Amino acid sequence: MMQLILIGIGAGVATALLFASVASGALLSIFLFYLAPLPILIAALGWSHWAALIAAFSAAAGLASVLSPFFFITFLVGIGLPAWWLGYLALLARPAPGATGQVEWYPVGRIVVWAAILGAAVVIAAIPNFGFDEESFRSGLRNVFERMLRAQTRGSADGPLSVPGVDAEKLVNFLVAVIPLAGAVLATITSILNLWLAARIVNVSGLLKRPWPSLPDMQFPPFAPALLAVAIAGTFLPGIAGTIAGILSASLSMAYGFLGFAVLHSITRRAKARPLLLGTSYAAVVVFGWPVLLVAMLGLADTVFNFRKSGPGHPPPLPRT
Repeated sequence: MMQLILIGIGAGVATALLFASVASGALLSIFLFYLAPLPILIAALGWSHWAALIAAFSAAAGLASVLSPFFFITFLVGIGLPAWWLGYLALLARPAPGATGQVEWYPVGRIVVWAAILGAAVVIAAIPNFGFDEESFRSGLRNVFERMLRAQTRGSADGPLSVPGVDAEKLVNFLVAVIPLAGAVLATITSILNLWLAARIVNVSGLLKRPWPSLPDMQFPPFAPALLAVAIAGTFLPGIAGTIAGILSASLSMAYGFLGFAVLHSITRRAKARPLLLGTSYAAVVVFGWPVLLVAMLGLADTVFNFRKSGPGHPPPLPRT
């Protein structure tokens, strides 16, 4: 027990330092900030989810004592508890039916869906900071972006907002519409990539208790397409309900982007141009962004047509979970 406490505190200190590094304003600090969940996930996968929970609360307490009490809840909701929960799910297992001594591990696809749900929840949880209705929320966001742009352009706080070469009003409207969706997408991406990186680190050290899963065979649970459909339909609702549905739609779409890449890895196993195909696909998404929608559509289509069905050079797919 003492080892878990010490591991948890150590991981909490590392997490707090990564989180607080963004205050330096350096470009590298942004990258370090997005790695803040990594020590918590390493503690969860390498030792226990209890060590991860201790890490989350110790990091939150350290940030609250050094920076501001405001960061205690902010950190727990935004980073600490989501990282702990994903680490907990990654090591969740049950006895395999009909197989003595064997276990079934929590499916990777479900973990990815959970990461998307948590990514949306983090953004949704921030809505009350700006207002409880659509008008207050967008007005609060608008004020934040206007202050940021004024600070960047060194404009007067009382004068009209002016951004050289850009229509300031259209830019602010664009940011108000896009940033909540982008925030959910970014939260989903960072959660999944941090979990993958933590698993790699723990696996190399020999501490990973779970066998490494076959990621190209990842499949989503049956409720995932229905949840995405409900979220997309909800975007047509008026007021804050439509905004919340849009945030969830964005994070789930990103999850299907990861599933699409899993499908792409699977169906190109025997292709001679596989490195070129995969490299081009990843590069297009990183450089342009919008091709991830095509990849997400591939992932969504796979749930209907099962492109990864058995065939020459393809192992049988895992059962749907």
